[in-house]
Amino acid sequence: MQGVEVMETNFNSAADLTRACAGATCVVSALSGLRDSIVDTQTRLLEAAVAAGVPRFIPSDFSADFTTLPEGSNRNFDLRREFQRRLDAAPIRATSILNGMFMDLLKGQAPLVQPGIRRIVYWGDADQPLDFTTMVDTADFTAAAALDTNTPRYLRVAGEVASIRELGAEASAAFGQPFKLLRVGGLGFLAGMIKVTRALAPAENEVFPPWQGMQYMHNMLSGQAKLAEPLDNARYPDIRYTQIRELLAQAI
Repeated sequence: MQGVEVMETNFNSAADLTRACAGATCVVSALSGLRDSIVDTQTRLLEAAVAAGVPRFIPSDFSADFTTLPEGSNRNFDLRREFQRRLDAAPIRATSILNGMFMDLLKGQAPLVQPGIRRIVYWGDADQPLDFTTMVDTADFTAAAALDTNTPRYLRVAGEVASIRELGAEASAAFGQPFKLLRVGGLGFLAGMIKVTRALAPAENEVFPPWQGMQYMHNMLSGQAKLAEPLDNARYPDIRYTQIRELLAQAI
């Protein structure tokens, strides 16, 4: 790849990490996992960036707005908040990228769009706005932010904002068949499902056990993790954002 230098490093070695960060103007973390990755390893990367004199750091957030959520409502978001406190105390400029749900998950991993039964499955209010951005668009936005020397602490971007009702309309257009809404229950019912599922199948060492995915759904469908307006899409006008209808059509 033109202009890219691949370096192998030992994330358990402060010296190796510091050498890898030397000369950088911005460190972008793409670490994923549980506490050992999001908190412990990312802290070592942060310390290496500071030791190497790197002026800016973009943490591995890339999510809905966890800053507005109550503690305990999402295990993985709690870990990001724990690292956030360490980052905010460090002598380095930080910028978090918040992009809502990865839109790519609508092609099968998230339970919302069910092409087999032509239904949009949801809990709560069908008119609650939801934020979606593809992984590629998030990466493009992050690259632009990494080159931007005047970024704020948080940048919020959404390739498309759509409610469950609007998601049904986009799925109908993409598949050429009508999709109906299927309300499984209220948000209280979903919260109860999360508690029962976590008690019966805790799988605490897994990054995305079933109850964790349900926590994400509750955070979004409740509106608690909604990205604050105005969004920062226009900050980098050259980025073209993939739309939900376009993404779902790729799954046919």
